[in-house]
Amino acid sequence: MSAAKVAELVLRERQGRDRGWWDRMQACYAPDAVVRLSWFRGSAQEFVARSREQAGRGDVARHRLGPPIVDLDGDRAVAEVPAAIEVRTVLEGVGVDLTSYTRLLYRAEVRGGRWLITSLDPVYERDVLAPVIPGAAVPLPSLEDLRPSYRFLAYVLDRRGYPIPDDLYGDDRPDDVAELYDFLYSWLPGKDS
Repeated sequence: MSAAKVAELVLRERQGRDRGWWDRMQACYAPDAVVRLSWFRGSAQEFVARSREQAGRGDVARHRLGPPIVDLDGDRAVAEVPAAIEVRTVLEGVGVDLTSYTRLLYRAEVRGGRWLITSLDPVYERDVLAPVIPGAAVPLPSLEDLRPSYRFLAYVLDRRGYPIPDDLYGDDRPDDVAELYDFLYSWLPGKDS
């Protein structure tokens, strides 16, 4: 039963972000929760506020989510949600669709009798960029210096005014990803990764 509650919690958080239901999104987070992702690192409260500002500028993303996998230990849980982050934008006058494939990793804990998210960290797998109109040429510079696990995401977000650091978790750096999983699962007493 608790695993289902945690799964619903993390799905509600993404639903709140995608639909612009900011109060619902905020209600999913513990007061001291932290979020570390492509364009933002900081408190969950600030993340919700910055997400609202971003949406107000027309910078929106939609998340296609797979079923969450939840590992529980008492009042703590780690949830992994496969996701495709979809962004439609314009590059040099050409409409493009960006899809970034990732795994969203959440820690959740019972606080005040209810499950709340205490952290969110994605692991970027790969991304694709395609023209909205098939066959249209997408104007791109050389992107060889950008990380392959989130190359197009970094380029598109940088063009939209959100510079992306080079140190995000990505499948192209498996040792860093293994350390993240070790950290998350060591937080669950009695669980091994």
